[in-house]
Amino acid sequence: MSIIQTIYARNTVSMTDLRRNPAEVIKVANRSPVAVLNHNKPAAYLISAVDYEEMIDRLEDAELTRIVKSRAGGKTVKVKLDDL
Repeated sequence: MSIIQTIYARNTVSMTDLRRNPAEVIKVANRSPVAVLNHNKPAAYLISAVDYEEMIDRLEDAELTRIVKSRAGGKTVKVKLDDL
């Protein structure tokens, strides 16, 4: 069991405080990630909707890049623009 726990956010909030006033936690966070602690250990991370959507876009881009790279050098087919 590790004594030291890494927390990937500058802001933290307890589960109790988050339950008491979630709107205030979101307001104070101001788009910064918040580690939600349960018994002083990170149980979840709260991020803004904007940041979440940007993260999903980046993950999708990374997946598309992986697909393109895996297909590079493969079979090609010549087509005319008029055929499309």
